Amino acid sequence: MDKMTSRLRKLLSRDQILVAPGAHDPLVARIIEKEGFEAVYMTGYGTSASVLGQPDVGLLTQTEMAIRAANLVEAVSIPVIADADTGYGNAINVQRTVRLYEKAGVACIQLEDQVAPKKCGHMLGREIISQEEMVGKIKAACDARVDDDLMIMARTDARTNFGIDAAIERGLAYEAAGADIIFIESPESIEEMQKVTSSFNVPVLANMLEHGRTPLLTAKELEDLGYDLVIFCVASTYVIAKAVTKLMKELKTTGTTAGMIDEMIPFNEFNELVGLNIIREKEKEYATGRD
Repeated sequence: MDKMTSRLRKLLSRDQILVAPGAHDPLVARIIEKEGFEAVYMTGYGTSASVLGQPDVGLLTQTEMAIRAANLVEAVSIPVIADADTGYGNAINVQRTVRLYEKAGVACIQLEDQVAPKKCGHMLGREIISQEEMVGKIKAACDARVDDDLMIMARTDARTNFGIDAAIERGLAYEAAGADIIFIESPESIEEMQKVTSSFNVPVLANMLEHGRTPLLTAKELEDLGYDLVIFCVASTYVIAKAVTKLMKELKTTGTTAGMIDEMIPFNEFNELVGLNIIREKEKEYATGRD
């Protein structure tokens, strides 16, 4: 069986876009796999909301994120692309982050060039470190991996404050430093997106954030523009937040959840989703003979 790192590289070598929906927890990751997607993206934005109930402003620590990544990897049998924010420090910190994420079993680790504490890539007020410092961090990340197939994704947030040309210039420097995937965050038009996809020799990622700064396109439209990979990073988080809000309003108003039954997954179907049937089979296989 292929390593997940090797599998992701093969998926990205095809002449079609890879769609990796975002997951903020292992349950969502399971649903993504169940519906036939070939990779999943661990969103830092959604993870911060899920773990802390706080915004994506650099509050989660290196080890908290690595543990979350390990839990997602354990829950699915498809490659996990994992957000690692700024790498949680300088180049030396980045090396430990890569080792932790690699031990967690991720297929790709994403590192960005923001000043810590970072912010969501579609928020205003982001600051970035020097190009030279980020190049050093990418080189450090590449040197730290044990498995050469582990992919290093380099993200730049230069577009919002410095323009698309500055962002592409950084992307090219990061590609030269060894990055396997380039992520130019928040281009603001289709023309800018075309400029991005025509500039690199390694796979390029598109980030589709609903109500964000980048045009919201279909996977096919992005493929036609030349993108190799797309993440719909927080769609599931937003849908869940709205659904639970609706549920709680219903319960508060009526005193019962009966009016929401049709919008719930049935008990038995949920148990199957989370793998109860597999656990039952293992219990039989490893039975101790007790009544």
